[in-house]
Formats: sequence, C-alpha cells, structure tokens
Amino acid sequence: MTFQEGEPMPSGANEEFGAYLADLRRRAGKSQRRLAEILCDLSGCPTVTRHEISRYERGRRTPRFWLPYLAEALGASLGELERRANLAFGGHQPSYTDAQAEFFIHGFPEGDVPQLGGVTGRRIGSDVVADLLVRIHRLRLADDVLAGGDLIGPALRELDAAVAMYQAGGFSELVGRALLAAISELAQIAGWIASDAGLNQRAEEIYQLGISAAREAGDRTSAANLVGSLAYHQTNVGAPETGLELAVAALDEAGDDVPPRAKALFWDRVAWTYAKTGQASLAIRALGRASEALSRHAGEEDPSYLYWVDEGELRIMEARVHVELRRPLRAVPVLTEVLDQYDSTHAREIALYLSWLAVALADANEPEEAAHTARRVLELSADMPSERTTRRSQVVLARLHPFRNVREVRDLIDDYGRRA
Repeated sequence: MTFQEGEPMPSGANEEFGAYLADLRRRAGKSQRRLAEILCDLSGCPTVTRHEISRYERGRRTPRFWLPYLAEALGASLGELERRANLAFGGHQPSYTDAQAEFFIHGFPEGDVPQLGGVTGRRIGSDVVADLLVRIHRLRLADDVLAGGDLIGPALRELDAAVAMYQAGGFSELVGRALLAAISELAQIAGWIASDAGLNQRAEEIYQLGISAAREAGDRTSAANLVGSLAYHQTNVGAPETGLELAVAALDEAGDDVPPRAKALFWDRVAWTYAKTGQASLAIRALGRASEALSRHAGEEDPSYLYWVDEGELRIMEARVHVELRRPLRAVPVLTEVLDQYDSTHAREIALYLSWLAVALADANEPEEAAHTARRVLELSADMPSERTTRRSQVVLARLHPFRNVREVRDLIDDYGRRA
C-alpha cells in the first residue's frame, strides 16, 4: 500500500518535514493563522485554516497541492520543499491508479485526481459516463468520512472537468443526456461539499448548475433532489423561509412518479424547514408523510445517490425536528440509540448528532450532562474543516450559556467560549 497525503509514515519523515516547515514559517515571521490566510489568498481556495498548518507542522499530514503556495508565501525554495515532502511520502509519486486505490481510505490525494477533461478531442462513449458515475459515488462515500474542507478541491476539479467535457461535445444525443444526468449528480454532492466547506455562494451556484443539467436531461428525480438540497442549504445558513419554499418546490418538481426513498427524503427536508420556521404541526405531519413514503419501498432499484436514505435516517431527522421544536424528551432516546451505532470514522456525523443531543439535554434541564456531551462535540470538531460542525458548536455553546453558573458548563465555556 502506498502513502498518500494525510497518512503518517511509520518513521520520523513526516515529523522532519513538519519541523522544517515550522522553521521556515518562524523565520518568515508569520503565525500559523497568517500563513493559512496567505495560502487562501494565493490559491483562491479559502479552505486552509491554522489547524491545517498545525497538522502539517506536527507531522500529522504532509501537503502536496499546497507546496507551490507555501514556497511563495514563505520565500522558500519549491525544489527543496518538494524534495523533503517526497521523502515524507517515502520517495513515492502516486500514479492515478494508486490514487483511486487509496480513495476509499484517504479520499482523493490533493493534485492527484485523474481529470475527465483528458478525453476531450475524441468521441465520448457511454463507458466514459459510466466511469464518471463510479467516481461520483466514490466521492459520496468519501463524504461519509471526510469533511468539506478536505474534499472541496477534488470535488470542484471533477465538476469543472465534467462540464468542460460536455461543452466540448463529441458524443451522441443519448450519451449527452446521460452525461448531463451525471453532471447533475456530481453537482449535488459537490454543492453539499462546498456548503460544508463554508463556500455558501459557490454551493448555491453549483446547485443551480445541477438543477439546469438535470432538467435538460429530463431527470425529474435528480432535479428535485438538487432543489431540495438547495432548500436544506438555505435553511441552515439563515434563510429558512426561502428554504421552505424550495423544499415544497422540490416535491412539485419530482411529481408523482418518483422512487419511494426519494419521496421520503423530500418530505424529510420539508419537515426540517417547517421545524426551523416554527410550524410544529406541519413539521410532524411532514415526518409522517416521509415515513409513509419509505414504507412503500419494496427493494426496487433506486438512483445510487439514495443509498443512505433508510428508516434510521428518518428517525434521526425526527429527533432533530423535536430538538428544534423544544421537545427534548422525544429526541434524547433516539439520538442516544443512533449514536451507539456509529463508529469513529464518521466523526462529522457523530459531532453533529451529539450537538443536537447536547441541546436536547440542555432543554431538558440537564446542564451537567449537556456540558459533558458538548465537550465531546467540541473536541471532535476542533480540527475539522467543516462549517456545519462549526455552526453547531456555536449553537451548543449559546444554548448552554444560561447555565454558566453550573460548574461543568462554566469549565466548558472557559475552555471553548471563544467559539461562541
């Protein structure tokens, strides 16, 4: 097995590179935070934080994509940085085959994603679209275990390459329609990743691109999924009324001839937007419609992007809705049970679900237990490049603030209060 970005070598090679980078930074008179800001400005990709710089310097990760920008920011030799980074990688320069093989463990290594644009200039057949669909699903699976800040670069490169390939032409009408449908699926996961990376405007643009592609391809289910994804995004970034309009529009977009699991997902999003706008009875009714839709699923083949929609996910949404509606006694048992089923590889999901559990415990007047749960949220999300976990951490701290005279809460706020 080869070593990719993010995997420590079983030697001191990573630590040696990290120490060298830290020395360069100190000689340049820059803090970790300032270096991260400069890298964002130079690259035009605002996803690097001081935590990422810290990971590099501690030998937890070794950069590849960022080496040219590090050289420019620190006034260092790019050749020397590359030489030392190559030693940290064991002298191995991964090929595309290696990158794909490592994907399921580490995600796409930065800078090593094979580009679909390479097929431009020759006739594009259904095999190229099939390969794209496989890689889109790999991206979805990576999103199960990696945060948006880790995946945004590969996701945007894939999307840009796929769009460029479509614009270049060279395919039959049938293949063109299939390619548009694939682009719509890619836009959905890329938009989701962009949202998690905190690129809100970019996420909205990507979702709109996907909606247009799905409609042109005649794929109503994919179009509805994208409208619903945009609804969820808008709801969570402070525009719940817009989110509600879009969530209802997604149901209309889908029509009656839609897979049961898709219908369940669309109703779940409606329930969430009702809860966020304080419409309790409508939220509960929408949850019922989601459950009813899922009950009609009889094992038929669905679009691959629905792989995660099941009874467990509906129960999670039901618990979240009850938390938003200040009904903690209904939410706590479900969230506790669900969290027992997640392993540590799903750190972002665990942090998010724990955040709702912490809020529910606070609402149930259990501040000590809420503080204990909140500490787990904050520890898990400390170095995680996810805007979702950042927002939820702030919500949790704000909800616990009225209990600041309780010792456990006071200690938590002393340790993490700056996040609020």
